[in-house]
Amino acid sequence: MRDIGIDLGTANVLIYVKGEGIVINEPTVVAIDSETKQVLSVGKDANQMLGRTPGKVRAIKPLKDGVIADFEYTEAMLNEFILRAKGKRVFSKPRILICCPANITSVEKNAIKEAAERIGAKKVFIEEEPKVAAVGAGMDIEKPSGNMVVDIGGGTTDIAILSLGGIVNSDSIKIAGNSFDSAIVDYVKNKYKLLIGERTAEDVKFNIGNVYGGDKNNKMQIKGRDLSTGLPSMIEITEKEIEECLKPLAIDIVKVIKRVLEKTPPELSADIVDKGMVLTGGGALLKGLPELFEEELKIPIYIAESPLTCVAEGCGIMLENLNLIDK
Repeated sequence: MRDIGIDLGTANVLIYVKGEGIVINEPTVVAIDSETKQVLSVGKDANQMLGRTPGKVRAIKPLKDGVIADFEYTEAMLNEFILRAKGKRVFSKPRILICCPANITSVEKNAIKEAAERIGAKKVFIEEEPKVAAVGAGMDIEKPSGNMVVDIGGGTTDIAILSLGGIVNSDSIKIAGNSFDSAIVDYVKNKYKLLIGERTAEDVKFNIGNVYGGDKNNKMQIKGRDLSTGLPSMIEITEKEIEECLKPLAIDIVKVIKRVLEKTPPELSADIVDKGMVLTGGGALLKGLPELFEEELKIPIYIAESPLTCVAEGCGIMLENLNLIDK
């Protein structure tokens, strides 16, 4: 029997197989036939179709803000990914560890558990993402000292203070990678009357996304549809402008981090002043974020070694040490 760890993210699904590492890292997208409701493809293939599908084919994201928005398609997607993960490997019923955002309800937790049981899990463990991310980032959360992790995913940003193997205090905000993309779409639409798609907004974020000290000389050309003429059009946008549109969202994340720190016992706060805070998740790669957080919070900020795969790697470590899992 091989244990499996699943980082069920709003933007990407990563699957870790015990003894092998990460075997699946694919976008959380499902392409369906809108007439028959049949699943046509999942992951990278479906992602290529986002915003580009003909009439009867729809590419959808079955997770929204870190929780399952469409159970049927989430289950179909997980089923396909687990089949791919198995490949030629022989599995009996595996134990599955699934990570979810810190503040989801027990109803949502049970729904995730049932989906995993239906795809053939012998036993299902559900763990909170920031805890698993902290383990994956190499933090020793078993000791009686404070560790702080901020996991900026696709749908949610989870903030947690950990000590003695558990979460002492946590909060979650529905501002993360996807919110940054939407802000870019809105900014370009309002300022330039140009309509761009999600994929283009994501490209802008990767290339000139910034929340601190943007450079007005760093520019990028973007193409879309001119709202006044309806024709294809192209504009040039600067890093400084993108900072203007993304910084308010980063400040909203700072406010929630401050709220978590205010509720933290003083002894653990002292540890965090010494050790600082670790950023994980794809959003941690947004330019200027560590500098902005450092200026606002006055504590050292570190980015995990591999922020995108932290949670999946944490799953692996926890599957090797089942004592770390909340029974």
